[in-house]
Amino acid sequence: MKQLIQNFKNGELYVDDLPWPALNEGYVLVSNHYSLISAGTEKTSVSTAQASLIGKAKKRPDLVKQVIQNYKKEGLKATIEKVKTKLDSLKALGYSSAGVVLASMDTGNKFQPGDRVACAGLGYASHAEIVCVPQNLVAKIPDNVDTIDASYTTLGSIALQGIRQANPKLGENICVIGLGLLGQITCQILRANGCNVFGVDVSKRMVEMVNSLNFAKALERGDPNLMVAAQNFTNGYGFDCVIITAAGPTNDPIELSAQILRKKGCVVMVGAVKMDIPRDPDFYQKELELKMSCSYGPGRYDTVYEEQGNDYPYAYVRWTEQRNMEAFLGLLASKTIDLKPLTTHTFAIDDAVKAYDLILGKVKENYVGIILSYPAEKATKTTEVKVNSLPVQKFNTGFIGAGSFAQSYLLPNAKQYSSLDTVVTRNGMNAKNVAVKFGFNKASSEPTDILKNAGINTVFIATQHDTHASYVINCLKKDKKVFVEKPLAISQDELEKVIETYSSLENPALLVGFNRRFADVSVHAKEVFKKVGEPLVMNFRVNAGFIPKDHWTQTSAGGGRIIGEGCHFIDLMQFLTGAEPVKVYAECISTESSKIKNDDNVAITIKFSDGSVGNLVYTANGDKALPKEHFEIFGGNTVFIIDDFQQGLLFQNNQKKVIKNSGKGHRQEVKAFYDAIAGGSPMPISFRSICLTTATTFRIVDSLSSGLPQEINI
Repeated sequence: MKQLIQNFKNGELYVDDLPWPALNEGYVLVSNHYSLISAGTEKTSVSTAQASLIGKAKKRPDLVKQVIQNYKKEGLKATIEKVKTKLDSLKALGYSSAGVVLASMDTGNKFQPGDRVACAGLGYASHAEIVCVPQNLVAKIPDNVDTIDASYTTLGSIALQGIRQANPKLGENICVIGLGLLGQITCQILRANGCNVFGVDVSKRMVEMVNSLNFAKALERGDPNLMVAAQNFTNGYGFDCVIITAAGPTNDPIELSAQILRKKGCVVMVGAVKMDIPRDPDFYQKELELKMSCSYGPGRYDTVYEEQGNDYPYAYVRWTEQRNMEAFLGLLASKTIDLKPLTTHTFAIDDAVKAYDLILGKVKENYVGIILSYPAEKATKTTEVKVNSLPVQKFNTGFIGAGSFAQSYLLPNAKQYSSLDTVVTRNGMNAKNVAVKFGFNKASSEPTDILKNAGINTVFIATQHDTHASYVINCLKKDKKVFVEKPLAISQDELEKVIETYSSLENPALLVGFNRRFADVSVHAKEVFKKVGEPLVMNFRVNAGFIPKDHWTQTSAGGGRIIGEGCHFIDLMQFLTGAEPVKVYAECISTESSKIKNDDNVAITIKFSDGSVGNLVYTANGDKALPKEHFEIFGGNTVFIIDDFQQGLLFQNNQKKVIKNSGKGHRQEVKAFYDAIAGGSPMPISFRSICLTTATTFRIVDSLSSGLPQEINI
């Protein structure tokens, strides 16, 4: 399929052939007929990508701050690699489209193949032939609405949500500042609502367009008669509300709003302008109200609504994103608004770059609504595309999942020991980008393309945690050597199924990404305590940092942070002691705060079969300035400290020795994996140890729930 792509590093725009996106539960697969270019939003996005590195930094100071924080934690080399990975990423453009349903896995069976639908969402309703969209961001198109008009639905919903925030009454005087595409639609809906509409814009052409269509009276911002005209329009009272749909760096729209509003009037911010609110004289003396309008309605930025498909109760949240989409389509169906005059240009997807030349001013031509069209015939389904024809080595590796972690820590190392055959991600654009960047021969959106390929003998799994166990089982059954990122499983049932599969095979090979035991400093510590002949006492403090409850790692997809990350430290304790965990007890904090997850802040005590004991304090309520990990190991009149894997400190014979360290063991771990396969030797972590670590995390959760110590067995 064809999709418009932008390279964030150099700003290049191009149309590429990609695998179809994968269809998941709660999503709808749609063949786009049209998609709308939101000129204001997308111009900003494209301009940012085309800026120099310094220019990008100026436009995104929040990202610069993240880079500085990462440098302090992980050092220069690791930070540079992360920045390179981010810069080398590709970006999908577009967030408003319309087409026909190809297949649906929506939970309510609301959408059927052949249904015409409007789609919304950045990263979902992209400028692509085929899109996969969450069910709550899809709305059926009424029979009498043209599909090309329905492609405006997302922008129409943004306008509608801004109007809902204004809560206009019949006969009220409303001013719209900013008469671009969003402002034009806003004026039409307000007029349909029985309001008297006045428009302001810096563009003479936009003002003339509004006046010619006769759904508002409009003047240029620079017109010397503007203030008088506004007074006359409202009979001297001032506007009841001002809706700002403009975009730009100036504070003028806010200042103008304050001047032309009546006492106790309201400003609704829909666009993106500077917001230095002048207290005096107008905001204070008139007691003006300022409201923000959040995109296309309730549900926006809520992953539970958008990605997990959980709707809000109709009686309590009357207007959600999806219901705003349906309402806008209803306005089109009733002919209350007319979008035909707004569509000034239509480009075929193959010519999409020309549309952006228009937006960026490379072509001097007036425009308002710009539509991309897609071939009428349905694209042939392709889950896999060829990228390279590189020779196959002894180890031929496939990757299922290739997010930022895999690109930073796994792929660069795997590439040293193996040919890279196929990379699979749910998003075909990401798959092809990774394939090009790291030298895979193929890119795919379907894991079965790896499973059915007998030529792939090694597989890395780096997907969401809830998929790990099933992918491991399927890969092992296909006689593939498997490296899976932690955790191995997120439930006892999953773990038992993995054990059953593993035990039924003749020569399985499985390693879980418990990398910390492979770090140089950890190996040194292991050697120090190897011959002490007595149990160890271990104190591990993990300043993990706060993650909000709606982050995927905290949901059923991630299994929570103890299962998802705490397993690292349990494995390291096993490695250092050479013993098995036998009993665990855990306590977490208790708070009524809705933002804090109690079991993200936990104290855990683990007893080992050799008599050793490990204390793990895992906290999310610390400060980022404190290094993340600090491990103290005591035994045999010796102390070893692992200081955030930056260095090791050995205290022995009344002397202190500093041990240098290089990273957290990712490189060494991947090498050990391939070395074991090459030598026909056991995996560097035994399967039993892996299972015990996984089971221990489950027992920690049980202990937190029951308040009692838990025995560990498999």
